[in-house]
Order: sequence, then structure tokens, then C-alpha cells
Amino acid sequence: MKSNEIKEAALKYFTIHGYEGASLSQIAEDVGMKKQSIYAHFKGKDDLFLQVLRDAKETELSSKLQYFNKIDSQNPEEDLFGFLQLVVDLFQKNEHIKFWLRMSFFPPAHLAKAIEKEVIDIEEKVQAIMESKFQDWIDAKVLVGDASKTPTLAFLGVVDSILLELVYGNDEKRLKDKLKASWTVFWRGISHQ
Repeated sequence: MKSNEIKEAALKYFTIHGYEGASLSQIAEDVGMKKQSIYAHFKGKDDLFLQVLRDAKETELSSKLQYFNKIDSQNPEEDLFGFLQLVVDLFQKNEHIKFWLRMSFFPPAHLAKAIEKEVIDIEEKVQAIMESKFQDWIDAKVLVGDASKTPTLAFLGVVDSILLELVYGNDEKRLKDKLKASWTVFWRGISHQ
């Protein structure tokens, strides 16, 4: 299916060069077609970019949903730390996630509102899932607290800190140190220790 080949090539160029640096000519050449042929599949560069972005969003969301669907309410320490490791692994190994994060941090100015809408949508979905998990852990008395919103938002703050390090940092030791320190303080605050 040519549309998918175009989107895969576009993903590569948008991730490496950003919106402005990627050209439809390069993308077309990569899939063995002329630039004009892309318009048979997409309205233009913006349409192609937003479709690649939505595919990346779905990849991120489905990865997180799969993770949370397989955990129970008995081991929040392992499950939450595992989620942080999933975030790191996805960024390091999955081009869709790398693209998603880079574009959510550095959106093309003229598409910023559309991208912001997609980012808020996924953030709200993930927050709702996490609040439900935290409430299960609180109800099972494996975490302290009585409301799930506070630990959820605090945990998402840890996640955001790690994402920022992944996007901006190139130092593996710094990433590991930040992950360990953030996790240690967070876990101390919500556990029964």
C-alpha cells in the first residue's frame, strides 16, 4: 500500500529533519515516485505530517494501554517503575515515539494548535487510565492515600521529567541518575514504608 510507504518515509524525514527540513521531493524519491504522485494520497505536506503524527500518537497510546491492561493491583512499585522503563525503551527503540515526542515539544508553528489538541487528547486518556490504576492500588491498601489524582499527577511529573531528558539529553548516565532519583523520592512518598 503506497500510502503507508509514503508515511514511513515521511516519518523518517520528519524525525530527522523536522517539518521544515523534510521535503516532499525527498519523501517521494525514497518510495520511488515523483513528488506530484504524493498528492494522490495526501492533500499536501501538512496533511501527510498530521497523518504521520496521528499514527505516532496511536502507537504511543496503544503501547501504554497494552502495558496498563496487563498489570494488576498488587505490585505498584514494579508496575510503575516498569512504566518508566517502557517510556525510555519506546523512545530509544521506536521511531514513531521519537517523532511524537519531538513534534510535541517542537511543533511547526503553523500546526502548533492541531498538535496541541492531539497531545492534550493523549495526556487526558493516559491520566484517566493511571488515575484508575492508582485508585485500585489505594483501594487495595498497597499505596497510601485516599484519592488517586494527586499521585497520578505527581507520577506524570516524573514521566515528563524523563521525557524531557530523553528529548534534550544525550547522556545515558544522567538519564539513569535522574530516573533513579526521581523514582526513589516518588516511591517514598506514596508507599507504606
